[in-house]
Amino acid sequence: MIVNMSSSATPEEINHIAERIRECGYQAHIIQGAERTVIGAVGSNGRRAEIEALSAAPGVADVIQITHPFKLVSRQLKPQGTVVSVRGVRIGTGYLTVIAGPCSVESSEQLFETARSVKAAGANMLRGGAYKPRTSPYDFQGLGVEALRLLREASDETGLPVVTEVMSEADVEIVADHADMLQVGARNMQNFSLLRKLATIARPILLKRGPSATIKEWLLAAEYLLAGGNPNVVLCERGIKTFETSTRNTLDLAAVALAKELTHLPVLADPSHGTGLRSLVPPMSMAAAAAGADGLIIEVHPCPERGLSDGP
Repeated sequence: MIVNMSSSATPEEINHIAERIRECGYQAHIIQGAERTVIGAVGSNGRRAEIEALSAAPGVADVIQITHPFKLVSRQLKPQGTVVSVRGVRIGTGYLTVIAGPCSVESSEQLFETARSVKAAGANMLRGGAYKPRTSPYDFQGLGVEALRLLREASDETGLPVVTEVMSEADVEIVADHADMLQVGARNMQNFSLLRKLATIARPILLKRGPSATIKEWLLAAEYLLAGGNPNVVLCERGIKTFETSTRNTLDLAAVALAKELTHLPVLADPSHGTGLRSLVPPMSMAAAAAGADGLIIEVHPCPERGLSDGP
């Protein structure tokens, strides 16, 4: 449920409503807007009738039911878009944010050449995998802590904030020590233990959509992060599995447009993973921007045929 406070509501009236929501068995999430305050009553085991009765309380304009199972990420709760700041880079401002870099960090030379190149080309952030979830156990799995150290050094030199993937709860602290933004990869989108852990850290999260996840499941995964206390979440559409075999995945740009309607969180697109074809990255990047994406995440390698991860 959403309690819309009137524009003339006093701080005392707002606090009273928040306390009543808690008494009814719900969490109270207060969102201060430019003109008025909205309070979300989030939970499933509270006394709903008593929340509806708050429409008669002083300072309340109306009480509205949230129609989606995801509450905190819903644009019903927060109509204005969220802007997520990653060490000074603001995602969700209406300008296209570009994150670029190698799929995996392979060496100091490879990473620094790539970082300098994407910086010169106008990228806003640097991506690079330290820990790589690979379909085959025999494929390159990443350099781990050494890659994190190299990413930090490349960031210090170029000034680009770093985003890298965290694969397990055990790695959260060390990755957070080196990275400015932590990525939840597609295979981990519904790793709820990891999501709960990430909800408690002071780092923005990039949440990729699972290859077979519905939009509802994707947004509910984001709900875990916000419900746990981390409001700095950015969504990323990276392609889904369909019957098509000509591309690596099917980049679902309708999902980008629909997610922008359903949630206030910023939404990025990943045309590299989404298509798996170098020639399609530029046109699908432009298409994603036209569909309303807040940014792009692009794979870049100085010598693709030598790439240990996603080289083809």
